[in-house]
Amino acid sequence: MDTVDAATVAPIPLTILTGFLGAGKTTLLNRLLTGDHGLKVAVLVNDFGAINIDAELVVGVTGDVISLANGCICCSLRDDLVEVVLEMMARPERPEYVILEASGVADPAGITMAFHTPRLRDRIRLDSVTCVIDAEQVFAYPDQPALMDLQLRQIAFADMVILNKVDLVGPEQVRRIRDLIDDHFNNIRLVETRYCDVAYEILLGVGRFDPAKLAVSTEAHDHHDARAIFDTWSYETDRPLSLAALQAAARKLPGGVFRCKGIVQVAEEPERPAVLQVVCRRVEVTRLAGWAGRPSTRIVTISAPGSVAGEALRQRFEACVAS
Repeated sequence: MDTVDAATVAPIPLTILTGFLGAGKTTLLNRLLTGDHGLKVAVLVNDFGAINIDAELVVGVTGDVISLANGCICCSLRDDLVEVVLEMMARPERPEYVILEASGVADPAGITMAFHTPRLRDRIRLDSVTCVIDAEQVFAYPDQPALMDLQLRQIAFADMVILNKVDLVGPEQVRRIRDLIDDHFNNIRLVETRYCDVAYEILLGVGRFDPAKLAVSTEAHDHHDARAIFDTWSYETDRPLSLAALQAAARKLPGGVFRCKGIVQVAEEPERPAVLQVVCRRVEVTRLAGWAGRPSTRIVTISAPGSVAGEALRQRFEACVAS
């Protein structure tokens, strides 16, 4: 894990979206493009035709870019991925978040490495790699082991797995899929859903630290479109934390924690805030130039319902307080 100086640069967070053909990636992208998350999201897609954007939302089409009324843009990918990203970042309306849809048959290794080039390293922050799985099709090709190998490789590069279409299978199939993932990998977070109805709060790791804003409500949804309710928990202290202890604690968060984020006062350099970002297994700490108000620490977690004990989390972060 790297500690990055963010005093003069604010890299745009990027999520790479992977998953086999037909898993539901496009459904998820449509939700992000038309959602009320309040973010200027840039979505990079392989096929414009698959995106079903309401014509009333379209405010402009320029070349390979569709601009939407909610501030989001949709951009068609070309061969030179790095050039597309740099052009998108140079637009007058600079996006706050980037979602890149990988091809359904793509190995995510090459795409992931593309964002570690010198040209992008300080401009793009790889926030997460999310893999969408079709619960009905995971074991549909027993005579084609290469397809299973590809699906496992896509999962291997993921921080989080979205198990989609669980309404089409029974609990025994879901258990088989979970066992498959557990047999091959350690500590990969899995979210069960249908129609890729996943809360923005666990997909988009932008620094919103108010638990009231992080709470996910089902009040506005009927039983056909109900979002899962996620637990939120927060920790606050005026005492500086040890940076090394904080990094170690973040790497060992319980498996039920999907995201953890916070503004932290660290003992090693208390005059500069540290920004903590944890997306499943990915941990990053960046540094800001100075405090806007009184120095203090506030950390928020988002977790699966009932999966994490708040007292255990409190003790974990209390142990990071510098002596």
